Amino acid sequence: MEEKETGSGRGNSEERWKGAIVNLTEMASNLDSLQKLLLKKAVFVDEETFAKASLSSEQARTIKVLEQRVETLERELDAAISAAARARAEKRQAEAGQKAAELRAQEITKELENTTKVFELHMEELRAKQEEINKRDNEIKLLEAIIQTLGGKESGSTTV
Repeated sequence: MEEKETGSGRGNSEERWKGAIVNLTEMASNLDSLQKLLLKKAVFVDEETFAKASLSSEQARTIKVLEQRVETLERELDAAISAAARARAEKRQAEAGQKAAELRAQEITKELENTTKVFELHMEELRAKQEEINKRDNEIKLLEAIIQTLGGKESGSTTV
């Protein structure tokens, strides 16, 4: 098993080494080019000038970070203002809905009160009619009793 690995692995290993050497050669060439470029373009300054330049550079980076933070806060503020405006609109809509519901409740209450009054009037009318019916019923019974009494006397007087 080791022979197979070394046989096929050796070809892959050599290719890898060749690729790595080519990469290292290219990197060395790139480093040489970069070093030459730096030597041509490099500016040498004293420590005080370098310190001031470093401070300015640091301040510029800080300013850039702060500007980004301000932009982020402005976006958050705009979003909060929009959310507050939506909340106010929803509140007004809810208040209008509540007002409409209250008015509807008042209308329904008035309808119920009116219906109750009409019902009470009908009940009074029914009671009055019931009393009238009872009164007439009593009159009818009285008349029937009178008729029977008179009828009984007539039958008794005709038979005598």
